[in-house]
Amino acid sequence: MRDTRRLEPNSANLGGGSVLAAWERFVQGEDHVPGVRPLVAISWQRCREQYRVDPHLAKAPVAVAKRDPVPEHDGILAELGFRAAAVAQEVGNLGGVVTVADATGRILASWGDHATLTRAGECNLAPWFCWSECAAGTNGMGTALEAHGPVPIRGAEHWCRAFHDWACAGIAVRDVVTREPIAVLNISCWRSRLPTAAENWLASAVGMARSPLKRRARDSGAELVAAYTQARTTSAAPLAAVDTAGKVVIADDMASVLLGVPAYTPAIDPTLRWNPGLPEFLAAARYASGQAAHDPDWVGSTQIFAHLADEPTSISIRPVFSSGRLIGHLVLFGVSGGARMPPAEGSAHPGMPPRRLVATRENRMVLLRLPEICFAESHGNDVWLATDQGRLRASSLSLDKLDSDLADVGFLRVHRRYVVNLSRIREIERGLKGELSLVMDDRANGMVPVSRRNAPAVRRALNI
Repeated sequence: MRDTRRLEPNSANLGGGSVLAAWERFVQGEDHVPGVRPLVAISWQRCREQYRVDPHLAKAPVAVAKRDPVPEHDGILAELGFRAAAVAQEVGNLGGVVTVADATGRILASWGDHATLTRAGECNLAPWFCWSECAAGTNGMGTALEAHGPVPIRGAEHWCRAFHDWACAGIAVRDVVTREPIAVLNISCWRSRLPTAAENWLASAVGMARSPLKRRARDSGAELVAAYTQARTTSAAPLAAVDTAGKVVIADDMASVLLGVPAYTPAIDPTLRWNPGLPEFLAAARYASGQAAHDPDWVGSTQIFAHLADEPTSISIRPVFSSGRLIGHLVLFGVSGGARMPPAEGSAHPGMPPRRLVATRENRMVLLRLPEICFAESHGNDVWLATDQGRLRASSLSLDKLDSDLADVGFLRVHRRYVVNLSRIREIERGLKGELSLVMDDRANGMVPVSRRNAPAVRRALNI
């Protein structure tokens, strides 16, 4: 049998010798990781501190977690499988394997040349085994479920040493409303580099799979507006229609004041919906979505602290279905009908705001106290933080996620590219046409623009 190690790149070459050295130190408890990409360093941190994955795990474990079936996701998985098979024709010729896994990291199907599929089976890179980060550490599929966009993981960047001979790249298909993962597509190569076009293949395949999700979300937005219009004829209570994530699609004048969003302004496109910035409200909407998914007749009620309200406000949440599919909720204010929902602050939802934020500076992870952060800015595929320690890259790869996490601790989305710490605003500058800019008290007295759609929320938050 020929010695393939002499003919193909080794794991150190795939990930870089400095990465392997950093990995060896990190698994021993050191935090200094020179030469390691921030995405990988943060994933290692999760694997070591949060998931406690054994870095010497030899094989991925059998999948045990299984999400409740969602009928519309079956079509997405079928479309992704079709795209994966097409990609496999390209990758298979190069000795690669293409896999499709569900939102738990459980591989559903794999394609590729016979020799590589056999090699993949030796470490359980095969159907019915789990490759989430919490099960198999840093890898293309698992890390893509934690991040956004294509995620390449090469050689020693893998958390488990047994996988250092692989190079892989994964990308998740996410629900366009909730941003929760639905499935993940991955390309893996044994002791060879990924094809140059691998990330483009993945992005194109996932883009095709997401197209019906976008269409369905826009249709659902229009249906929620119709449900809201009909409900307005039978109830005088302040009323809003929200999607399954709690984003506001439309609200009347009183509900808009309580939620801090524009009145009578439909937001049918899921990318343009209004975020009320009320964590209790968003948590209540997510809880209602979970309950209604199992009981279509469920109606719930709770109390929240709304904008400009000194006392808790009662709300009643009534699910809206279309063709048997949950598309959102009607929320009535000042009404308490329905099953009592648990208080939002008692929920252990993974989106609850962190008390500290993780950022990176060169090869080190920096733990920031929230008062140290002046504002966050999205730039390309990265989120940057203006802090008392200078400009740092945030571990979060999404400004939307950061906005949601920090909404109840004095941070506010003021522009599609900016989230600011309200306590760090030094001055407000008004332009010739009434536009607002915020002068922040960071080192550079940075100027942050306020978009027209976010200006009302800024004025309310600052009482101006």
